[in-house]
Amino acid sequence: MLSTSSSLPARSILRRSPRRLLSTSSAVCSERPILNRYSRTVTKPKDQGASQAMLYDTDGIRNDEDFDKAMVGIASVWYEGNPCNKHLLGLGQHIKKSVVDAGLIGYQFGTVGVSDGISMGTSGMTYSLQSRDLIADQVETAAGGHWLDGMVVVPGCDKNMPGVLMALGRLNRPGIMVYGGTIRPGSCEGAPQLDLVSAFQSYGKYLQAGKTEEAERERYNTVRHACPGPGACGGMYTANTMASAAEALGMTLTGSSSFPAEYPEKLQECAAVGPAMRNLLEKNILPRDIMTRAAFENAIVLTMILGGSTNAVLHLTAIAHSVGIKLTLEDYQAVSDRIPFIADLKPSGKYVMEDVYKIGGIPKILAYLLKNKLIDGNILTVTGRTLGENLDRWTHEHGELEFSRQDVIRPLEKPIKETGHLRILKGNLAPGGAVAKITGKEGLAFTGKARTFDSEDEFVQAVESGSIKKGEKTVVVLRYLGPKGGPGMPEMLKPTSLIMGAGLGHDVACLTDGRFSGGSHGFCIGHVVPEAQVGGPIALVRDGDTISVDAVKNTIELQVSPEELERRRAEWTAPPLKVRQGTLYKYIKLVENASQGCITDA
Repeated sequence: MLSTSSSLPARSILRRSPRRLLSTSSAVCSERPILNRYSRTVTKPKDQGASQAMLYDTDGIRNDEDFDKAMVGIASVWYEGNPCNKHLLGLGQHIKKSVVDAGLIGYQFGTVGVSDGISMGTSGMTYSLQSRDLIADQVETAAGGHWLDGMVVVPGCDKNMPGVLMALGRLNRPGIMVYGGTIRPGSCEGAPQLDLVSAFQSYGKYLQAGKTEEAERERYNTVRHACPGPGACGGMYTANTMASAAEALGMTLTGSSSFPAEYPEKLQECAAVGPAMRNLLEKNILPRDIMTRAAFENAIVLTMILGGSTNAVLHLTAIAHSVGIKLTLEDYQAVSDRIPFIADLKPSGKYVMEDVYKIGGIPKILAYLLKNKLIDGNILTVTGRTLGENLDRWTHEHGELEFSRQDVIRPLEKPIKETGHLRILKGNLAPGGAVAKITGKEGLAFTGKARTFDSEDEFVQAVESGSIKKGEKTVVVLRYLGPKGGPGMPEMLKPTSLIMGAGLGHDVACLTDGRFSGGSHGFCIGHVVPEAQVGGPIALVRDGDTISVDAVKNTIELQVSPEELERRRAEWTAPPLKVRQGTLYKYIKLVENASQGCITDA
C-alpha cells in the first residue's frame, strides 16, 4: 500500500488563513485576496511598459483596472481531424466565457494532439507517447512564458490527460482539468454497440471469414458506423482510464470523467469552471496540494476496479514525478494484490463509458469505494472541498450505486477477478519489470513457443499468411518497439485486434517492449524492461524458445540456460536507431525506461 502521508495534508490546506495563503509579496498589504500573483510581474511595474502595451491589444485587457485581474490560460488539445479532439476548441470557448464571467481574464491557446486511433499500426504511432511530453512542455511553456496565474486544461485523446496534468504539476499554479468526454457507441444492423476497437477487429474477422463478399460488407459497415460523433473512444481504454484517474486524483470537477462529449452536462461543467477557478486563486490551492500520495493511491485503486489501461502505469508514474512523488512498479502490484476487478467494460467486457454515466457516473463508483474504505476521502480537490465532501453531495443528489438495477459494475463480493487485472511481472526475460493486462478470461498462466517479430508489419503478414495457427500455443514477441527502439513505444492494438478478431485469443499471448492500447485485450504483456534496443533479454529470444508467464506468481521466464543467453548476448549487436534527427531523436536521447514512466526530465 502506498503511504498516505504528504507534506500538505488536505485539512491543513483548508485551515490556512486566507492572508497567509495568498500573500506572495511583502510590498503588498491588502485584505483582498491577491489573484494576479504571477501576471503582476508584467502588468504592474512601470518598466514593463512594452508588456502592458501588447496586452492592451488583446481581447482580455480593456482598461487599467483589468491589470488587477488574474490571467487564466485555457489550453485545448484541439485538432479537427480527430473525433476525440475536434470539439475541444468549442469547449474552451464555453470555459473562457465562464472564466470571464467570474471576473478573470481568459486566454485560449492550443497544443498538439496525436490521434492514437488514426496513427495506430503505422509509423505515425511513434509520435504518440512523445506527444504526451510535448503537450506538457507546451502548456508549461505558454503558462510560464506569459506569467499566467492559473490554467484550465481541456484534453480529449489518450496522451492528452497525462500531458496536461504533468504540466500542471510542474507549474504548480491553480489548475483544473476538463475532460472532453467520451464518444457515444456506434451501431449498425446486427451490431448495436460498436466502437473503434470493433473497427480494428473487423479486419481479423474478415480474414477469418475467408475474405467473402458478406464479410467485406460487415467489415465496411463496422468501420462506417463505429465513430458516430465527437468524444474519446468509448470503452475503458486509455482516455477514459486517465480521465477517471484524474477525477480520483481530485483534479477535475465532480463527474467530469463520466459526461459524454455531446451531453448537456459537459457544457454545464464548462460553465462551472470560472467560479471554481476563482476559488482556487483566492485560496491559492495548488496542484501539489491536491495530487498527494493518497490521491495517487485513489487513482490506482480506481484503475484496478475499472479494468483500466496498462498505460495508466506509465502515465500515473510520470504525473507523480511532476509533483515530486516517486511511484514504483511495486506500488501498483501492492494495490493490484488487494483490489478486485468489478467493471464489465470494454475491451474485455460488454459496456462502454456512456453506460457508466447512465448508472450515476464515476462519482457513484468512488462513493461505493469510499463507503467500503478502499479509497481516502480526505484528499483535497479542485472544488476546494475534499473528495469525500464532493461524493456526499453527489450521492445526496443522485443516490448511491445500486446493484439490483445494473450489471455494469459488480459488487465487491462478486468480482470478475478477485485481484487486479494489471500485474507487474519480473523474471529473466524482464528483470526491470513488465506490465501485463490479465482479466482472467484467457486464463492466468500461459506457456508457448516464441515467434519473434522486429516490426508490426512482419507480424501482420504472418497472420495474413495463416502461419500463426489455432491450437498452437504461441508467444508472439514484438520487439525493438520500446521508448528508444520504437522510438516512442508504439501501441500494439493492431496486432492484438488481429489476434482477437481472428479467433486466436486463447492460443496466442502477445509480449512486447512496446505498449498496448487501452483497447487491447487477451493475454498481453508489455513495457518489458530493459527493451531490445539497449540489449535487454527480449532481444535474445529466438523462434521456438519456450516462454512461460504466470500472472499469479507474477513471473515471466525464458526457458533458456544462462550460458546460452550469454552466448547469444556476445553475438548480439544493437541495430541502428530508426531516426537520427528531429523531435523523435531528442526523445530517444532523453527518455527513461517504461518502469520509470518514460519521463524525459529525470
